[in-house]
Amino acid sequence: MLDKIKNAFDQNNFQEDLENSKSTIGRLGVKIFKGDKVVWLVFVILCVISLVEIFSATSTIVYKQQNQWGPILRHTMFLIGGVGVIILIHNIPYRYFSSLIFVLIASIILLLLTPVIGTTVNGAERWISIFGFTIQPSEIAKISLMGTIAFLLSKQNGTNDGVLFKWMIGLMVVVCGIIAMDNLSTAALLFVVCFLLMFIGNVKLIRLLKVTGTGIAFIVLFVVLLKVIPTDWTGSGALSRVGTWQNRIAEFGSHKEEAEETYYTITDENYQVAHAKIAIANGGIIGRFPGNSTERDFLPQAYSDFIYAIIIEEMGIAGGIFVLLLYIIILIRAGMIARKTQKLFPKYLVLGSALMLSMQAFINMAVAVNLIPVTGQPLPLISRGGTSLLITCAYFGLILSADRFGIGKKKEEAPMDETDRPDEEKDEGTAVETIDKLEEKVEFKIIQV
Repeated sequence: MLDKIKNAFDQNNFQEDLENSKSTIGRLGVKIFKGDKVVWLVFVILCVISLVEIFSATSTIVYKQQNQWGPILRHTMFLIGGVGVIILIHNIPYRYFSSLIFVLIASIILLLLTPVIGTTVNGAERWISIFGFTIQPSEIAKISLMGTIAFLLSKQNGTNDGVLFKWMIGLMVVVCGIIAMDNLSTAALLFVVCFLLMFIGNVKLIRLLKVTGTGIAFIVLFVVLLKVIPTDWTGSGALSRVGTWQNRIAEFGSHKEEAEETYYTITDENYQVAHAKIAIANGGIIGRFPGNSTERDFLPQAYSDFIYAIIIEEMGIAGGIFVLLLYIIILIRAGMIARKTQKLFPKYLVLGSALMLSMQAFINMAVAVNLIPVTGQPLPLISRGGTSLLITCAYFGLILSADRFGIGKKKEEAPMDETDRPDEEKDEGTAVETIDKLEEKVEFKIIQV
């Protein structure tokens, strides 16, 4: 009899402990994965699509390495690391990201060192190996410059606008100029995103028009120089990338002057674009379903630059439109979050992050369907990559951080007795109040040279 009572008591304790552990895990999950649920959902969907398509599109790498699971395991590890980046960043209050200016300085140094100690991949020196890890400094420069511009825009008060504008343009010209020497498309994307952010940030229209006029004049001059520079000069050395730009522009517009037979002939010059078109044509409406792509074996960058063509081949036009809508949802959702934020810095931070993600995605898709020349921009979160994937996850983390801490103050406006607040909320409130007081005391000063 005593044994039965003891067993029943132990079973009740076990059930109670099990319920407590479930509730603890649930609270921990809610505490860790906070922020906009739609953004989280889009992130998860993009990760699933990425895993499926990378497993299918890396057939050439599998053949070279003779390892079926190696490429997908590498990509999975980077995705897991990306989730860790999001969890870390979205649990940090947005005000701390004003320190991205220091990251920008470090990235500029790395960009200057890249031609000297950089690693050449696919004919471009864009990577640096540090302690066995290969990083792409341009990706770090993108997020740090965007965050710095957002911070400077938030500090405009009507009297310092001119000085801040000069600093913003100066930083944009320096960073984008260094990146453009080896990665023109990334430099152009970064400059356009920062320019749009300045337009959103209520920079005077006359100043933006002057920048636009200067930019148009520079583009015209650049195109003219590409036409007149002899091809003999672009074979090697500092002008080697000029030859690449010349070929891409020539290939993009050459079909208008070609005969029909020449247009449908696959050559070394139109190899990538031609096979991307074949992949899209093979896809139809619903596609061949994942794993059944044939063009993945012919496209050199099927898992990166042209992965959108593989997505359409395997998932059809319907799948391609679905992926496009996911990036549009990110942009729309970021706008909704920005409207709800009280302070300017998180507002600009979330808009800049969403613009960078969506515009890069649109450029990648436009290249795949031959709307614009080949640029080399990966599809955010879907294409295979290391640094670019982790930085993409950092953009998601910034959006979620702005959503959590930028909107949170509105939700906590209702008065609450200090004794009724949990200990965690007391500590968080005290920390936030302390930081706010420090922000009020510290003035942002710029010495105009």
